[in-house]
Amino acid sequence: MMSPSYRFGFPCDVSEHEKRTAVVPNDVKRMIANGFEVTIESGCGLGVLIDDHAYREAGADVVDALDVSSIEVLVSLQTPKQLTETLKYLSPGAVFVGIFDPLWMPSSADLLIETKVTAFSLDLVPRITRAQSMDVLSSMATIAGYEAVVLAASRLPQMFPLMMTAGGTLIPARVMVLGAGVAGLQACATARRLGAVVEAYDVRPEALEQIQSVGARAIRIDLEETGTNDTNNRLTSQQQQLAPYVAAADVLITTAAIPGQVSPLLVTTEMIDAMRPGSVVIDLAAQRGGNCEITEADKEINHNEVTVLGPTNLTSKCARHASQLLSYNVTEFLLHLAPEGKLVVDTDDEITLAMLVTDKGSIVNSKVLAAAKDSPQLAVTH
Repeated sequence: MMSPSYRFGFPCDVSEHEKRTAVVPNDVKRMIANGFEVTIESGCGLGVLIDDHAYREAGADVVDALDVSSIEVLVSLQTPKQLTETLKYLSPGAVFVGIFDPLWMPSSADLLIETKVTAFSLDLVPRITRAQSMDVLSSMATIAGYEAVVLAASRLPQMFPLMMTAGGTLIPARVMVLGAGVAGLQACATARRLGAVVEAYDVRPEALEQIQSVGARAIRIDLEETGTNDTNNRLTSQQQQLAPYVAAADVLITTAAIPGQVSPLLVTTEMIDAMRPGSVVIDLAAQRGGNCEITEADKEINHNEVTVLGPTNLTSKCARHASQLLSYNVTEFLLHLAPEGKLVVDTDDEITLAMLVTDKGSIVNSKVLAAAKDSPQLAVTH
């Protein structure tokens, strides 16, 4: 076994809205087996019912309060703003690994610049085969897609499956999913398992086969009928053609999101007006404005007896499995940075370069620099 060369520190991130942990005991063992010291702040796993003893058994040093001045790599689910006081005590040149969405909130890099911290944001992981094991976006989207269906089922005033009963036949619920990325496909698959009739739409032609592969019906619409490439006209045409499918749905789940940009408006108020009373809308794009015109992040809107929800922390509601996936992704990235027991920021590596945000007091990520010029988070409107 290699002698310890780096100390990884994990603060307790548990709060009212965050139950996940960035590391679980199994992955502590992996880090230690690769020659690292791991320091865990007491209570780190309480949100997923993992006690301090489990971390100690895995080989971690569990402390009442994390002394970040002695930590070379700090890993946290909190944003730099939430960690303002903590980051100030990191040694210059120390590494911070988090999930802080710098394309949407480039100002999150300001404190990292001031403290000269080398910072990586896990949500910048490139979508390449070599980085799949580090892909926190896909892992958390899987959880969110599942939880969206569970939430919808709990709020819908009917059951999902077809049932033949002594009191008559209960027709299955109709579920419509907009967006067939990881979250959308997981929502389709989960709704099908519960017995719903599922339809889904994605603007990408290649997504049609993926929709069908999880048991849903792929909706095809013709965006060329506008006779123009004008974006607004194409969007209007898309909304008009999707309207009857939305109106027929008991549950509508929207998942369309573009990194660093306001969520595309797919569902107008008029489309919601046409839904039956008791219908439920779950907008997974709420954090950046939402795919539905009347969505408000983390609020419940009752619009003409249609319930519109814009949850932003569904992964925390499934904290145990979310933490298991997240911890594996985090550990894979840390081992990628230090494959031989010594951390090296290799900017010739495609994965490292894509996820590196700040280094030596400067923003070094070209996408984050471009986002900083626009500050899209200041104008979340449709």
